[in-house]
Amino acid sequence: MIPPILHQYTILVNFLGKALGPDYEIVLHDITAEPSRIIAIANGHISGRAIGSPTTNSALQTLAANPYKTNDFLYNYQISAKDGRILRASTMFIKDDDGNPIGLLGINFDDARYRELCAKMLSVIHPDQFLKPPLMPFPAIPASPEGISLQSYTLADDFSMDISTLIEKSFDSVTASLSTPMERLNQQEKRDIVQKLQERGMFKLKGGISFVAKRLSCSPATVYRYLGELEN
Repeated sequence: MIPPILHQYTILVNFLGKALGPDYEIVLHDITAEPSRIIAIANGHISGRAIGSPTTNSALQTLAANPYKTNDFLYNYQISAKDGRILRASTMFIKDDDGNPIGLLGINFDDARYRELCAKMLSVIHPDQFLKPPLMPFPAIPASPEGISLQSYTLADDFSMDISTLIEKSFDSVTASLSTPMERLNQQEKRDIVQKLQERGMFKLKGGISFVAKRLSCSPATVYRYLGELEN
């Protein structure tokens, strides 16, 4: 069931989509759902997503770093659409009365048309200076007072992946550097893997616990125990 407070934001999504125009994707995520998913979106042609699409892995990784504890929003960072276009993104954390995040409101700006127009103007005004692209990259997000590094995110793979593929890719990424076969890992090594997966937001995805348990040759209860130990 969608939290009542998020229903109010669905109207805002439609309003902003029409007010800002077709170059702005407005997207609302319900992160209390299993799995976390989009419940409202305007101008979804920009990323190719629709209502029901899963929340991206990068967004879940950001949440795992708990930036919402000291910030109400993140702004002006880069993401990459699945076709390679760079988007300028901002995200607001929607919280319950206890300060826990229940939703994400994102605005993704595709300025490709404006860059193209700027390039054409400059090619006419300063043709000799237009041999190399003069456009500057997006500025990096300033770190929060607590030093959280808000880097540029590449979400191209996330936009087109289903939940099971996303889970498998995250697990393979974490375990790729292991020299020990999976079936020979000791408890500490398995615990370390669980910790890295938790930091990536793996266990916010439906089926994450059972998948990891199977790949680590242990029970779901053991994975829950590792997670409990990490919280203590």
